[in-house]
Amino acid sequence: MKINHSQKRTLIIGLILIAISLLVWIGYGSEIFTKTEVLIEKNDELLGISYKEWKDKLILGLDYVLGFIGIIVIMVSILLWKQRSKSI
Repeated sequence: MKINHSQKRTLIIGLILIAISLLVWIGYGSEIFTKTEVLIEKNDELLGISYKEWKDKLILGLDYVLGFIGIIVIMVSILLWKQRSKSI
């Protein structure tokens, strides 16, 4: 199978998008599952006690990233198939 110029460009763009999505996942903390809240510990200086509280914060997980990568792979595969040369 020979790859023409437009297929090569599509493949490179797809690989770059996959690499960027993995870097974003690593930047969010490399969690396996997506979290929408995190438990933080706060200190009350007046009473001198500490307590835990939930804070709304999105931490991107591998579950969403793999879904996004799957969509990229499907789209790149369709585009590569449509851009193929018809030479015999």
